[in-house]
Amino acid sequence: MATRPLPEVVLIRGGTLYDPSTGHSRQRDVLIVDGMLAADGESVPSGAHVIEAAGCVVTHGFIDLHAHFREPGGEDKETLATGAEAAMAGGFTRVCVMANTDPPVDSPEAIAAIREKSAQLPVIIYPIGAITAKMAGLELAELRGMRSAGAVAFSDDGKPVTDGQVLRNALLYAADLGLPIINHAEDAALRGAGVMNEGALSTRLGLPGNPGMAEESMVYRDLLLAQNTGGRLHVPHVSTAGAVDQIRAFKAAGVAITAEATPHHIALTEELLRGFDTAAKVAPPLRTDRDREAVLAGLLDGVIDCIATDHAPHTVEDKELDMVNAPFGMIALESAFGLAHQALAGAGATVEQVIDMLTARPAKVMGLELTPLKPGAAAELVVVDPHEEWTFGIGDIHSKSRNTPVPGMRLRGRVRATITSKGLSDIN
Repeated sequence: MATRPLPEVVLIRGGTLYDPSTGHSRQRDVLIVDGMLAADGESVPSGAHVIEAAGCVVTHGFIDLHAHFREPGGEDKETLATGAEAAMAGGFTRVCVMANTDPPVDSPEAIAAIREKSAQLPVIIYPIGAITAKMAGLELAELRGMRSAGAVAFSDDGKPVTDGQVLRNALLYAADLGLPIINHAEDAALRGAGVMNEGALSTRLGLPGNPGMAEESMVYRDLLLAQNTGGRLHVPHVSTAGAVDQIRAFKAAGVAITAEATPHHIALTEELLRGFDTAAKVAPPLRTDRDREAVLAGLLDGVIDCIATDHAPHTVEDKELDMVNAPFGMIALESAFGLAHQALAGAGATVEQVIDMLTARPAKVMGLELTPLKPGAAAELVVVDPHEEWTFGIGDIHSKSRNTPVPGMRLRGRVRATITSKGLSDIN
């Protein structure tokens, strides 16, 4: 499913076109000519590349508002180019990349460099700037300058901003700029040396635990600061039932907050750690089935706004360390739709609802325009088969890294093709 240049003419035949910008769907073929959606009824030129889409849904490409592409400084794990390849394989046509690179993306020049390096890639990459200079948590970075250079949000993700006054100032400043603040939702002192969810299983395995209150206490503090400042807070990778309850209560009180959940936190649990598999070591950790169900319910009722992958690549050598010393994180772009759709469909969601969680809802969080799927629009599409049951394998990984526990798992729902004006990735 490697990405190649988009053929001059592409016909997607026999699918149902669902436009998440309007909520409308209809059975129709989709013709793409020179990277643009053609008008209904336009004749198909000879030699068209045909994508058979019977039983599939054709929709807007997915939007990921939380990924780590590691460039600059971590190119042995991922680059902008390999991250874009993984995104295309997973159905994502737009990706917001976090600032925790080496050096961090904490200046207008660094934002501009990401935009320039990614300009010719087949997906749109939006840089997120650091909240604090050098991600040290002490003083604000050049927020206004980074916004002018193209930053879409600010985050020190991977490191929580522990100083409440610094985050308060960030929320006030970012409110004036109209951009969200994304604070890594974890109290580092409460997390301590924890490598998995704290509970009976961590005790049985003899591994240091990370309690749910490490997340919930930081989320609660940040919600209070958002309420006090009027700033736009976005809560990343929600993983506990308690955090879902807190977000629900503050939203009910009218506080302008949004939140995301990852596919792995709605589909997987701490049980994967029984085999000491470091690929399942993530931050925040996989938690109990009760937490998983609460996060899933939060997505379904809108308390949690959208799905984001938290794609976090690491080298084989790093992940071959023991559970205590291996880094946190898993790659997630390629398996995101199958994993999320399986969990959500099992809870009663329609494929259109899942698509909304991957398109219209993250676009709204980031203030991005979701292009209507009408004639004359630039091609930005994904073809998904919501019914296909398949086994995710190593061959389905297009990231530079391989750190995921998903290979060997049966999934329901598969990306068949991703199309942008700069590339095509399909499995036909």
